[in-house]
Amino acid sequence: MSATDTQDYGRQAVVPVQSEDSYYKTAQQRVKARAEARKAGSAKNVIIFIGDGMGISTITAGRIYAGQKQGMDGESYQLAMETFPNVALSKTYAHDGQVSDSAATAVAMVSGVKTDVATLGLNKNVSNGNCASAAGNEVQTIFEMAENAGLATGIVSTARITHATPASTFAKSASRNWENDRDLGRQADLGCADIASQLVDWPAGDGFEVAMGGGRRNFMTVDQADPELTDRTGGRNDGRDLTAEWSAKSDKHTVIFDQAGFDAIDFSTDVKVLGLFEPSHMQYELDRAGDVSGEPSLKDLTVAAIDRVSQEENGYVLMIEGGRIDHGHHAGNAKRALEDTYALDQAIAAALDKVDLSETLIIVTADHSHTLTIAGYPARGNPILGKAAAGIGTFLKGADGKPYTTLGYANGPGGACGADGCERADLSDVDTEANDFVQQALVPSGSETHAGEDVAIMSTGAGSERVGGVMEQNEIFFVMAQSLGLVD
Repeated sequence: MSATDTQDYGRQAVVPVQSEDSYYKTAQQRVKARAEARKAGSAKNVIIFIGDGMGISTITAGRIYAGQKQGMDGESYQLAMETFPNVALSKTYAHDGQVSDSAATAVAMVSGVKTDVATLGLNKNVSNGNCASAAGNEVQTIFEMAENAGLATGIVSTARITHATPASTFAKSASRNWENDRDLGRQADLGCADIASQLVDWPAGDGFEVAMGGGRRNFMTVDQADPELTDRTGGRNDGRDLTAEWSAKSDKHTVIFDQAGFDAIDFSTDVKVLGLFEPSHMQYELDRAGDVSGEPSLKDLTVAAIDRVSQEENGYVLMIEGGRIDHGHHAGNAKRALEDTYALDQAIAAALDKVDLSETLIIVTADHSHTLTIAGYPARGNPILGKAAAGIGTFLKGADGKPYTTLGYANGPGGACGADGCERADLSDVDTEANDFVQQALVPSGSETHAGEDVAIMSTGAGSERVGGVMEQNEIFFVMAQSLGLVD
């Protein structure tokens, strides 16, 4: 069967609570029309890969970086994600933001509506940080619909599993920052639940088959020592050990904290895994080898998650996030961002080797971009992290007579300083390819910011014909849900 053939997987379309939202209705009709025009197929399974902050400049620089790292021609190198046949641009603005964050953008992708920055699982009528405003404004996600229809579900992230992107799949929160009960403060008195507890208490179907990432401090109490870094404790004040609560759900539920725990799991069984590999975010890929107890790569996590959800005969929905691309950019540290982009692409390549594209839809996209630029006139083959050069040792220079790097940021920690008369640092004797090098930036700021240009959507497999043109980000929900037959 080809990817464009239509197969009936016997699913009953539902009408979610957000179906009358104007964003929902417009996107629904656009994707339906595109599907009819292109004779789009149906899907048994969906995998969505999200590179957090992986704008088009990051993909380009990541491509060159990956090729050069392997001793190949970087400019002509092709990432696995770049082989996908159905490609579009995604408009990432939020309901209240020209430049969005990872919460509102993720909500758009998993529920079909645009909402306010920094909110999760709620529509545009919510008031950010106001617990009481959440009631009656909840939306249903594709993960909830899938679970209630008997499909398997899973989430994987190199960020905290309670962070904005993975949390969008299950949480209803007027603030993305309410990751544990201590973060809630007085809002807890109004009946709002923190994000970590919502994962463990998630009522959809029989819950996630697999949820793996960082963030274990949000699942452990302040009286519990961290299992890896024993000088640290959990972050919960309410006395709930959520790791114990997960394990107590059934004899199939298990919690793992490190590489040894991961290696001990047979993911080709009906085990239900909560993997919490760090107190906060998982390690950057550049730093992963130095982790105290070891932790799996994003590729390893992806293969394991696919093995687990594939055990369910009714199909599955799986989210894989390269969450630390974003953090590298915020730090103005392009090398770590690009290494994590390469790691995400290796996970995508591994997924392509495991799935049957005649029944599986794969989407690769970003939630938003960053201010990373690729500039100057460096020669072909110049190291992407190096100083811009017209030839070996022939550095290009700015009007100040100093060399500059090919990669830079519009703002960020690499800004010179805000006072009059500040001078740009001379990079002549600086190793700009070092792991910790911070690219220079135009505007100084403690953290580099998101950017607002469109990002790429790359898609292959069953139903991928629904991707094309310039799309609203919330149309991605309909690409997935209509392909699965979960919504009309």
